[in-house]
Amino acid sequence: MKKFYITTAIDYVNAKPHVGHAFEKVLADAIARYHRQKGESVWFLTGTDENAQKNAIAAKEKGISTKKFVDENSKSFIELCKKLNISNDDFIRTTEERHKKIVQSIFKQVYEKGDIYKGTYEGLYCSGCEAYKTEKDLVDGKCPEHPNRKITSLKEDAYFFKLSKHQDKIEKFVKNYIIPEERKKEILTRLKEEGLKDLCVSRTGLDWGIDSPIDKNFKIYIWFDALVNYISASDGNWPADLHVIGKGINWFHSVIWPAILISAGYELPKKLLVHGYLNLEGQKISKSLGNVIDPLELVKKYGTDSVRYSLLRCSIFEDSDFSEEILIERNNNELANKLGNLVSRVAALVEKFGIEKTENKLLKKLKIKQIEKLFEEFKTDRTLSEIFSFIDKCNEYVQEKKPWETHDKKILYELVESIKKIAELLLPFIPETSEKITKQFTEKIKKSEILFRKV
Repeated sequence: MKKFYITTAIDYVNAKPHVGHAFEKVLADAIARYHRQKGESVWFLTGTDENAQKNAIAAKEKGISTKKFVDENSKSFIELCKKLNISNDDFIRTTEERHKKIVQSIFKQVYEKGDIYKGTYEGLYCSGCEAYKTEKDLVDGKCPEHPNRKITSLKEDAYFFKLSKHQDKIEKFVKNYIIPEERKKEILTRLKEEGLKDLCVSRTGLDWGIDSPIDKNFKIYIWFDALVNYISASDGNWPADLHVIGKGINWFHSVIWPAILISAGYELPKKLLVHGYLNLEGQKISKSLGNVIDPLELVKKYGTDSVRYSLLRCSIFEDSDFSEEILIERNNNELANKLGNLVSRVAALVEKFGIEKTENKLLKKLKIKQIEKLFEEFKTDRTLSEIFSFIDKCNEYVQEKKPWETHDKKILYELVESIKKIAELLLPFIPETSEKITKQFTEKIKKSEILFRKV
């Protein structure tokens, strides 16, 4: 079987999950399910980033130990995966021993190769990104990702990774690595204009994080630690076929991660899918901005598949507005009115009149190759538009042929087979609903079931 290893980014657990986390997870899940449908051996990884200093700070503010804090908050992300019907094969927590051992091993490998050396770091630092910044990275003196966080100046002894050594290899690598083209150009432009500088890969004076294997007075820099999760939980499936991440961490995955792998002697990942952000009234949805939408509450109110569908209807590569009102509109107009109405009407008619096998002229109107092409380009919004275009044709066919008057079993056969194909195509997006539809039309229909209700 062909292997397909897919990952999401791992999430900070300094606060509960928001709808942006749900967006990335359902996107990766749809891709994983699509590859399973193709008969591939899929390994799908997600997880939580727990060694960050922001977790220690948040725990201190709550008056509890950092370990207790990350244990409690990671449960919310595990619950999110379950409630969203995410089909991940593993869930990595970076506080696990299996991860710590691999991180320390790779750090030591890079050090023994001569690519890590001791020096002094002096510069700017964003606690929100847990990353070092240059003046060029800032907008009006603030981090664009965390404008509410103060940029601090740091000066401390540190260990550095010879990132600059790998510039030529990284430039060649990213040309065939990053999707979409716009995000690729961003990285190539930055590499050309700024060049690569050696990266500080340690922190001192901290009591939370993974100990450096070469100097007990230091912890390993959070991004060196976090990125290694893709290997520590790969279950022998490395290299990754697809990393799925948000645009804010493109640099870490496009430049720092492959440089670490090159130095440590690992094979490089195949592709990096960089998605846009979800916005609320034009502003990025994020914990730091305080405008979060709780995906667990959305699932509780509207159901798993309505949430999944509404998120996957968003643009993948561009920033998209998302709100509860948008979810309701998509549920009512598309899932209930179009898909739900088609299935319930045809099921009721088949239950009453039965079917008779014939040539399926209706199914010939389905643009299957176009749908597959759009999905393989990760354009889930356009893929769904094309599928629902065929659903519209099916609804029109019902109205045109009037099987409730003609009792035409052949027309009903065409509709049943077309609906079964629709269910197959929608499986990566709304798996629970798709399985219900398939079961309903494969087994003897006992009654018409309402799939989606208007809200």
